[in-house]
Amino acid sequence: MTREKGRVLVAQNRKARHDYHIDDTYEAGLVLTGTEVKSLREGRASLVDGYAALKGGEVWLHNVHIPEYTQGTWTNHEPRRVRKLLLHRDQIRKLNAKTLESGLTIVPLALYFKDGYAKVEIGVARGKKSYDKRHSLAEREAKRDADRAVAHRGRDGAG
Repeated sequence: MTREKGRVLVAQNRKARHDYHIDDTYEAGLVLTGTEVKSLREGRASLVDGYAALKGGEVWLHNVHIPEYTQGTWTNHEPRRVRKLLLHRDQIRKLNAKTLESGLTIVPLALYFKDGYAKVEIGVARGKKSYDKRHSLAEREAKRDADRAVAHRGRDGAG
């Protein structure tokens, strides 16, 4: 069997980019059981309430929901269990230094397969205030309106 190439997205945390300012991003491997991998290959996961925490010099992923594998037996996994992240020692040191600052947290941004291996993209994030969220939303709408105007103008000139 040939190994798959490229990146296959399983789940994305869009709410994280709305609720937080993302400072740095890291790619980490995941320690998973067999039924978790099978469930992920079916495209089933939720990162909405997830966060990462450092404990004992290791990074652990909390509250990420990977539902039980439908074809699994009594060996099936617990959907919201704590999972270990695989990072280099210097990356863990940087994350530890950044999370000691007040107001910073580690959130999962995306869960995907890269060249056959399950990976998670985590970001060091600072919470946004409600007025920051409104400002981001207004910027996005203004950009969308400008893009529409340019596209509409291009259609009128061509016709």
